[in-house]
Amino acid sequence: MLDVRDGGVFSAGHIFAAASMPLNRLEFLADAMVPRRDTRVVLVDDDNGMAATAAGRLAAWGYVNIGLLDGGLQAWKAAGFQTFSGVYVPSKAFGEFVEHACGTPHVTAATLSDWQRAGKDMLMLDSRPYEEFHRYSLPGGIACPGAELVHRVFGLIRNDETTIVVNCAGRTRGIIGAQALINAGIPNPVVVVENGTSGWHLSGEAMAEGRTEVAPPPTPEALQKAIAASQRIARRFGVSEIDAEQFAALRRRSDRNLYLLDVRTPEEYRAGHVAGSRSAPGGQLVQSTDHYVGVRNACRVLVDDNGVRARVTASWLAQMGWKDVHVLRDGLHAAGAVLSRGPEAQKVLGGEHLTQVDWISVFELKGLLEQDEAVVVDLDTSLAYAAGHIPGAWFAVRSRLRQSLAKLPDHRLLVLTSQDGEFAAMAAADAQAASGAPVRVLRGGTQAWRTAGLRCSTGFQNMADRNDDIWYSPYDFEDRQASMTAYLQWEVDLLAQIRNESGVDFDCATAR
Repeated sequence: MLDVRDGGVFSAGHIFAAASMPLNRLEFLADAMVPRRDTRVVLVDDDNGMAATAAGRLAAWGYVNIGLLDGGLQAWKAAGFQTFSGVYVPSKAFGEFVEHACGTPHVTAATLSDWQRAGKDMLMLDSRPYEEFHRYSLPGGIACPGAELVHRVFGLIRNDETTIVVNCAGRTRGIIGAQALINAGIPNPVVVVENGTSGWHLSGEAMAEGRTEVAPPPTPEALQKAIAASQRIARRFGVSEIDAEQFAALRRRSDRNLYLLDVRTPEEYRAGHVAGSRSAPGGQLVQSTDHYVGVRNACRVLVDDNGVRARVTASWLAQMGWKDVHVLRDGLHAAGAVLSRGPEAQKVLGGEHLTQVDWISVFELKGLLEQDEAVVVDLDTSLAYAAGHIPGAWFAVRSRLRQSLAKLPDHRLLVLTSQDGEFAAMAAADAQAASGAPVRVLRGGTQAWRTAGLRCSTGFQNMADRNDDIWYSPYDFEDRQASMTAYLQWEVDLLAQIRNESGVDFDCATAR
């Protein structure tokens, strides 16, 4: 079940089982989210035609089993079914479930501050991706994202008395990280910081910014301890492991969607990965499952280099209710082929018309703007637009472009841009169908404008559409106090709401 509304609209209310795949970015998401073309697909919108448009595009790309939810989300609610706000709801709800089911120990920001002043023997590990850690973190913490915790922790502790403190930005990634260490049987005391960096900020403490400390890869001795711990976890939670021959047989099947997910760090993935795999760092995969996998009950194969991160990640997916999850034994070595290098190869569908795009250079556009001969429409996210856009550019959302263009001042030429210009190029045909003026696309996008040394404006001026195109994190709002408080309460409340939802199969009872 795929919700084709824009991300911000989706986060305001959606069906629990639906994954977000906005019409806005359909070409970039469809193949990765739904690999098999005869998969039964149900599209959801607000009964406003978006689902029908998406269905037409998917059909043109070879999808043959598409249905539309009759009446859209409003019909779902009218039938008495509940909706959920926020994003990654199944994963976030699972994190809250784990805390209650396992009794994960926690510490308040006030207590942590007291510990720091008292010089308590402790190791502070931030379970978020490095980019988030670098932006803001708890003083004294080091980056050790998600699945890296069990993988790297044994090389970081010198004695069994050191307290290990795990945090994230809010609640659930920290809960999963701390409980993973406990499940691994580490002898040290382990606690999660209640409400993470948000709780720290709300308690009046100052956050650190720009920190670069990262937990190093494990030493050979530490790695052996991590492998042993992951094997204990695998036995405890019944993690399935398959060999190269079984994996090859799964790849040959045409009746199942297969997701091959590399759960190592993005840097390791770029250095060498199994062809056809996607980069899905373990901690992020567990806490944003519907970002990576669009098909319920599909087959997932996890791969890494030594089994630690794959086993730990698989144990969580099993507890979430994923039935067909396997770890590729011997990981990268089981592929039997030369590894691919570089970033994840994204398969973009429907790009045939890109050869017909009429590009315009930065300085040609600059001259036309100085003569008032063109209007620029920025199709990047609203946050990117606010952070910096070509002076005078209008913000619009691709999926609602026809309505936005009607709000523009009179113009002889319409120029589209996005951060690198590629997304804008994909929207050129949509714009030309809705525009009475010729449409061109800025080559290199807004980044090329900056690189040329030209000035950018900031803020939300010239808004031809609402800024509900994407989900905003609590840190994206001016009033952080209010947004953080609301977000934390949303996470806590998920546990009660999922009790009324059918099809939820969370279970930590297999833990012994």
